[in-house]
Amino acid sequence: MAIATIIWCVVCMLATPLPYAKRYFVVSRWNVFVIWCAKVICGIEYEIKGWENFPDAPAVVLSKHQSAWETIFLLCSLPRPLVFVFKKEILYIPFFGWGIAALRMIPIDRKQGKNAFKQVVAHGKRRLKAGLWIIMFPEGTRIPVGQTGKYKSGGTRLAIETGAMVVPIALNSGECWPKNSFIKKPGKVTVSVGKPISSEGRSPDELMEQVEQWIESEMRVISPHAYSAG
Repeated sequence: MAIATIIWCVVCMLATPLPYAKRYFVVSRWNVFVIWCAKVICGIEYEIKGWENFPDAPAVVLSKHQSAWETIFLLCSLPRPLVFVFKKEILYIPFFGWGIAALRMIPIDRKQGKNAFKQVVAHGKRRLKAGLWIIMFPEGTRIPVGQTGKYKSGGTRLAIETGAMVVPIALNSGECWPKNSFIKKPGKVTVSVGKPISSEGRSPDELMEQVEQWIESEMRVISPHAYSAG
């Protein structure tokens, strides 16, 4: 990954003048390569359930977050280009951050508080209108296998503000690619896509509660052993 990141950073910079669709394709080849390496070198395979649930419409994707694996996989694997909402400091990471800067992501300055969310909504409306999807991790950080983080309503607030559908995703990547672990474990990651949920006439908390219930219920389907004690 380290070697590929350095090389691909140069490629991304050279691709900057290209039309966005082509630029996104070029940049996301790094993701394809890393997922391929994870499969060939580490034995991490994957399957997608519910692919047919992806709508042909503006959407805010809200995903379970256990690992770095899904941040790499989802960007190059969904039907439409993705826009990640992340803290702006990531752009300063040598090579990796520079490569991300070639894409139309939404970096935020958390110090700005409420103004930061206003910027997310403003950028989000433009990105959705351009045919891109926005992805957020409602738990905010990577959560260990078998545990549940606090689901924050930022993603559903954005969906309501923009009129977009919400698409929930459950996945168990942490079983193969644990948080902060250099060692990767062979196995199969299941990515399960739920049916899109309309944001019309909903409150952020009500909508997020429905998203959380579906994701956490589905987690017990794809990783029953991790929740057997509960």
